[in-house]
Amino acid sequence: MTSSQSTIGSEEKVQQFMEKVLSDFGGAASLILAYIGDKLGLYKAMHDFGKPISSEELASFSGTSERYIREWLANQAAGGYLTYDASSQKYVLPSEHAQALVNEDSPTYVAGGFQVMMSLCRDEAKFLDIFKTGKGIAWGDHDKDLYQGTERFFKPLYTANLVSSWIPALDNNKVEQRLKQKGLKVADIGCGHGISTILMAKAYPNSKFYGFDNHTASIEYARKKAKEEGLGEDRIQFEVASSTNFPSPQQEEETERKEGGVGYDLITFFDCLHDMEDPQGAAAHALSTLTKPDGTVMIVEPFANDKLEDNLNPVGRLLYAASTMVCIPTSLSQNGPALGAQAGEAGISKVVKAGGFKYFKRAAQTPFNIVYEAKP
Repeated sequence: MTSSQSTIGSEEKVQQFMEKVLSDFGGAASLILAYIGDKLGLYKAMHDFGKPISSEELASFSGTSERYIREWLANQAAGGYLTYDASSQKYVLPSEHAQALVNEDSPTYVAGGFQVMMSLCRDEAKFLDIFKTGKGIAWGDHDKDLYQGTERFFKPLYTANLVSSWIPALDNNKVEQRLKQKGLKVADIGCGHGISTILMAKAYPNSKFYGFDNHTASIEYARKKAKEEGLGEDRIQFEVASSTNFPSPQQEEETERKEGGVGYDLITFFDCLHDMEDPQGAAAHALSTLTKPDGTVMIVEPFANDKLEDNLNPVGRLLYAASTMVCIPTSLSQNGPALGAQAGEAGISKVVKAGGFKYFKRAAQTPFNIVYEAKP
């Protein structure tokens, strides 16, 4: 190969990379506009309008400024979120896209993700500091949009999978049968806004659910949400507690006390074990509060392969980014091991078994999550 050929090849690679960077620039800038579209209800307005819409019509229908809406629509069409008809100069939000941007009951609803990304942008100064100092950022010290955005982003995934496939996958469906028939005591650790806890409580009315989190504001929100859903304290309770000191359930039956105490029949960790200051200690404490020998722990984690090279894909890219700005800082803020969102099955298995569990397996998975089952 001649030097001129090498130069041409190098220039082509540079050009290809620049095209990628420009695409990322466009995506990042458009993410802010997508957040605005969600915040101002522009996607919903287009969906509710029910037919192709002009910038003037959307501005009037949504109570916004036409000149800004005109430019917003053009950006959204250029990015493929909307379609544009040049002959009528009108725009359409395809019904398939509305499932992701408008329909909160859709398993593909992603609007909460825009809120999460905006919260991370606002925390930029904090990220610069921790990169230099090696310190962390406690969950409660992030921009407040992170909490609601996380709830909105994860809820569709949990709604679509938790009751329909994840719980039935535990112990050959025996856990779900007991939840329905006999009624179990369930602890949801790191429950945040209580999405997962409330979903389970509504699905299994014969069981009692306890949600624990060390973020006081999230627990207060979860209590309010449970009341709105018509769930009393006889069905669900939320308390501030860490993953290594959450209490055992009340010992209500004398016969159970004689048998050595009442424990939880099911303990769950939803997308949080890798964030904790002491995941091994959390596993050990879960084991100590679990009924023996039939108690089960369900651990839902972000999807990850064990080898880094197998995670170098779009999902891995997103999760490594989230891990850098949320998961690692949360753990390091408590002097934790900083497992990260891509710890993988081998990493989670090691932690859980070090906590004293003898049985650990992958019970289910989706493109975004892996569900692990652990037993004494």
